[in-house]
Amino acid sequence: MNKQELMDYCNAIKENKSQIINCIDVNGIIKKIEQLDEPQKPVVPQFVADWYEENKDDFEGNLFRFINRLPAMYQDGEFSEFEKWVIEAHTKPFQTLVNMHQFGYEVKEKQYLVKIKGISEDSDCLNYDSIDDEWYLASDIDGCNVRTHHTRKELENAGFGWVFDCPGVEIEEV
Repeated sequence: MNKQELMDYCNAIKENKSQIINCIDVNGIIKKIEQLDEPQKPVVPQFVADWYEENKDDFEGNLFRFINRLPAMYQDGEFSEFEKWVIEAHTKPFQTLVNMHQFGYEVKEKQYLVKIKGISEDSDCLNYDSIDDEWYLASDIDGCNVRTHHTRKELENAGFGWVFDCPGVEIEEV
């Protein structure tokens, strides 16, 4: 049973009887149910989504086999992005993969640092000020209202899609 089904059930009880049944406030119960947190879909990099899509049909078995082979991969020393992600402790790979399997997932878009080659300092990059809704070149100063990392979609929507094809612009994936 999910949250909506439980609310529908309580509403059906309320309609059949009254809003207070045997000293139970059905409206109060419905309000508490509405406050329950829904499971959140994890947001993962594309390479994690790719591994999951390739392995989701036998997820538990494929995850077990992957982990079982990990020590041999470790001895070889050459890791894919996914293998590095699994090994890093701060990524919570098992919890994330299981949550992906249970609740679905969203893919985190790649972000880019855009620098203009040959202009003053090497550290000048494209900034976006969200308060003034302005784009400008300045030092890499990520502030509370200034953003230096942008998705392709953000850049294209702002009219900067051309930077990906311009030889005078350095695009650094972050």
